Amino acid sequence: MINDYSRPNRSMPSSVIVPVLLYPDVRQAVEWLCATFGFVERLRIGEHRSQLEFNGGAIVVTGGHGDDAADAPVTHSLMVRVIDIDRHYERVVQSGAKVFGPPTDFPYGERQYTAEDPGRHRWTFSQTLWDVDPQEWGGVLLSGDLGQTL
Repeated sequence: MINDYSRPNRSMPSSVIVPVLLYPDVRQAVEWLCATFGFVERLRIGEHRSQLEFNGGAIVVTGGHGDDAADAPVTHSLMVRVIDIDRHYERVVQSGAKVFGPPTDFPYGERQYTAEDPGRHRWTFSQTLWDVDPQEWGGVLLSGDLGQTL
């Protein structure tokens, strides 16, 4: 499904908002989420990251324990696809939000930056620059099918 908010990119889920969940063991989490909740693994990125789909929605499962610089570790973030990343970034910077660097172009065809809201939730904003076959940067496309309704 292509929406008004983004260009198609085979390296990205088509959803506009994509939760990113951190797990200490990505493979174990992916297997559990697929077997238990009915997700379908769409794209595998090494052993450290996978994209899962379910009925038109998507999540990203990534490795790590989060940043525990304050009282609670980061266990999740949200990825939001936007049309004009530079304009969005300027708005966020002007608002005084904490940002973790300017928009950066990545080999998987996305330009992204990350900010933090007052509740310490991390938000990565992403603009598709071009469609990239995941094999070009080391990803393995496993399924174009969406997860099924149980």
